[in-house]
Amino acid sequence: MSRKSIALLVVLLLLPVMVYFLWPSDENRIRKLFRDGASAIEAEQLDELMSKVSFNYKDGHGLSYLYLKKLMERAFAQIDDIELEYTITELEINDKKATASVDVRVIASYGQERGYFLGDAAEPGHMKFILEKERTKWLVNGTEGFPVAWM
Repeated sequence: MSRKSIALLVVLLLLPVMVYFLWPSDENRIRKLFRDGASAIEAEQLDELMSKVSFNYKDGHGLSYLYLKKLMERAFAQIDDIELEYTITELEINDKKATASVDVRVIASYGQERGYFLGDAAEPGHMKFILEKERTKWLVNGTEGFPVAWM
């Protein structure tokens, strides 16, 4: 065997091992989804935020993807200087479905006033996110505890 053949064989044998160790886990992908979603909310980037939500989104309030987008658009028009703090308290992944329990605090300005919109200093707001894997990407498919009242 020539050196080229041996080198090619070694690369072909190591490639699956490298992919296995370097490919992000589902848990890491979900954590990145929340990190990127929180950044999009703070920057008031509606399109970036909605790219994290499934078109099949439904929740207990009767919100769909389009209605949620409209609510968030209206919220971004009314409030400024959003600070979002979250902690994923529980993450359960089952094949192509996942649920994430999240403690959330949102501080923002409304006109001249600034205060908590979700949660407070003593107790965070508790939300549950239902996620669905579409191909290799996780998307939010539903929520529980979403505060529709203040919008």
